[in-house]
Amino acid sequence: MTVRLLNRDLVCRQAVALVTDYLDGALSRRQCRRLEAHLRQCPNCSRYLEQIRLTIDTVGHVEPEELDPAVKDDLIELYRRFHEE
Repeated sequence: MTVRLLNRDLVCRQAVALVTDYLDGALSRRQCRRLEAHLRQCPNCSRYLEQIRLTIDTVGHVEPEELDPAVKDDLIELYRRFHEE
């Protein structure tokens, strides 16, 4: 789904990429407005945001130093594979 905003389209792939920064409060006001407008019109991305919020609430917050080194390596590898696709 594509939503027309501020003379620029925000597509679902971009919205998904912004979700964690959005939840961390790391987006600019303009980025927040664009993402929130997309979320109002896109049920799939809204559902994704809620899933991420639920995951954070369920798992909590873990600092990288707290992870077992093997788990940290697995997560880094998973992240790399995800971004290669």
